[in-house]
Amino acid sequence: MNTHPAQPTPAYPAAPQSAASHPALGATDPELAALVGAEELLQATTLRLIPSENYVSQAVLEASGTVLQNKYSEGYPGRRYYEGQQNIDQIERLAISRARSLFGVEHANVQPYSGSPANLAVYLAFAEPGDTIMGMALPMGGHLTHGWGVSATGTWFRGVQYGVRHDTGLIDFDEVRELAIKERPKVIFCGGTALPRTIDFAAFAEIARETGAVLAADVAHIAGLIAGGAHPSPAPYADVISTTTHKTLRGPRGAMLMCREEHAKAIDKAVFPGLQGGPHNQTTAAIAVALQEAAQPGFRDYARAVVTNARALAEELLARGFDLVSGGTDNHLILMDLTSRKVPGKVAAKALDRAGIVVNHNTVPYDPRKPFDPSGIRIGTPSLTSRGLAARHMAAIAEWIDRGVTAARTGDEDALAVVRSEVAELMAAFPAPGLPLP
Repeated sequence: MNTHPAQPTPAYPAAPQSAASHPALGATDPELAALVGAEELLQATTLRLIPSENYVSQAVLEASGTVLQNKYSEGYPGRRYYEGQQNIDQIERLAISRARSLFGVEHANVQPYSGSPANLAVYLAFAEPGDTIMGMALPMGGHLTHGWGVSATGTWFRGVQYGVRHDTGLIDFDEVRELAIKERPKVIFCGGTALPRTIDFAAFAEIARETGAVLAADVAHIAGLIAGGAHPSPAPYADVISTTTHKTLRGPRGAMLMCREEHAKAIDKAVFPGLQGGPHNQTTAAIAVALQEAAQPGFRDYARAVVTNARALAEELLARGFDLVSGGTDNHLILMDLTSRKVPGKVAAKALDRAGIVVNHNTVPYDPRKPFDPSGIRIGTPSLTSRGLAARHMAAIAEWIDRGVTAARTGDEDALAVVRSEVAELMAAFPAPGLPLP
């Protein structure tokens, strides 16, 4: 393996449109305006394959930057601790109504600041410090807040973890059931951050009922696929649903909790005053816009295209000899094990970044390498699908990844530069939503 030193991130030219796009910012703080412009150009010219990222619409961006930023609104609609909430109450009720309709749930709370605080609220609602909680182990594809040791959830609670089979990369529900019966957790989390296969919510619900646990479905990654009918919904099975509002849902950086009416009071109390003060009203408004967009017929086409593109990309990668965890994907996400390519995930990810292909290094199940220097990379198709790329483009993307990983192993920076120019050419043909044209 070549251990050449990491190359610096290439300095792409500053976006000339930054001053025109953000005139007040440019006048007040030209240094920051230049950085924003550079980021706009970076997002416009690179192939973004991180599965937790996406492009929001101009409407979502506008809602995120309104005068709603000026308001404090502790409490809930009709029950605030500040006056002057006539419009804020209507905005929050609108977001709640749209969430309930889109996901088919009885109750929705749109105030959580992000996914991790949302999950903390679930524990606060249903468990006491020291109680046993259960979730997928982080190295197997779970999330830090599902009881992993370095998280507050693994410190304040007794976390027990399930994983995936070594031979298939799939969840073994017999093992999950045995663990749940043995440990009797108060809360069972299903879902994660690196799960390329369909989540069997019904199987988890059966185990939760048998063991008396509350079932929490963390659908942060797949919320948009659920909304668009491209993944089964946990609504008929889970006691509570936690999700972020970006990723496949294409909204702002926020979160929601949804549940049955019987749990509404406990969930609302856990969010406020349990964990948070005033909600971020500008984010609530942007969530409402994203939910409105996700309710349109075209969003169902988008969700299906995300999955179609991911499956097509997986097939192209398999054809080039890449090892994919579980052998492929059912959703938006692909987890690649680069052990056979003799290049660590971090080395490959940094090389691909220099080639204009943005991914993240990631552990794979039963990874022999350390978490900060893992064997795999994680990729996904939400962003490229938002740009209009289709299954016919996946062969070229797989080829670029193949060339980039090979160049990472050999230290061929010239090859990475060639890929970078080819990527930029394709990106120019598919402008990103919400971004000024470069």
